[in-house]
Amino acid sequence: MDMIRVEPRCRVIIDNDWAGDPDGLVALAHHALSAANRIVGVTSSLTNPMFGPPGGMAQRGADLAAGLLRVLKRPEVSDVKAGSDAPFTGQARDNAAARAIVDAAAAGGELPLILVCAGPLTNVADALLLDPAVAHSLTLAWVGGAAANEEEYNYFTDPAAADFVLGNQRLAVWQFPAETYRQVVAPVAELDHAFRNSGPAGAWLWELYNSLEVPDFVKFGPLWCLGDSAPLVVTGLDDVTSTFTETGTQPSRRTYTSVDTRLIMADFLAKLRLHQ
Repeated sequence: MDMIRVEPRCRVIIDNDWAGDPDGLVALAHHALSAANRIVGVTSSLTNPMFGPPGGMAQRGADLAAGLLRVLKRPEVSDVKAGSDAPFTGQARDNAAARAIVDAAAAGGELPLILVCAGPLTNVADALLLDPAVAHSLTLAWVGGAAANEEEYNYFTDPAAADFVLGNQRLAVWQFPAETYRQVVAPVAELDHAFRNSGPAGAWLWELYNSLEVPDFVKFGPLWCLGDSAPLVVTGLDDVTSTFTETGTQPSRRTYTSVDTRLIMADFLAKLRLHQ
């Protein structure tokens, strides 16, 4: 049976440290199941050293993301490009992830292009340094940063990259800071039930969560933050029930102050069941 028709509203490049916190892979699955966004590239970035020695982690993340996309029957976008395992240096690095972002930005298209980054901004910085014209071709939707100057994970994994990207006044940025993305939570019981009853994709995600290796100081509770899914309100869904502040017009700088968690979760869980 066909699903009710939904028209695509944007093209997306999705960048994340896929070998880190698994909420990024939940967000990737959500994007892959969303008809309202058209994936034109997936890239993998470095992880914070808390997840282990950095060598090879970008490629490991690329392999994880590619595996999920194949399970979701999206082989046409499963060629995930890995970036550097080293933080941003300020010197041009022509790695596969940066080149993929540059190429997607240069390809053009009728739909607006959104670069969704829910990890460190390393690959975005490398792409902007490789080709400054990228700044005019897309909007960056970034999950990261914090108003209270706390040690927010995505910013402090590569602060030099974040400062370089956010300092580019030609780049439109829609930011989902820690105060906002931490509102996107789901009960572990709801996720467990959904994953167990949603076919191969659900089983893949269930196994990922149950085999996750984390530092000893990380203790699991009854809720799981799915903060990397926050940008779905500007890609696969709509931000009509979200709130943001905005400065400037060309380019736009938005800071989202709230997102509709239940809208995001209900949509994801329904799409996961329908995919089954």
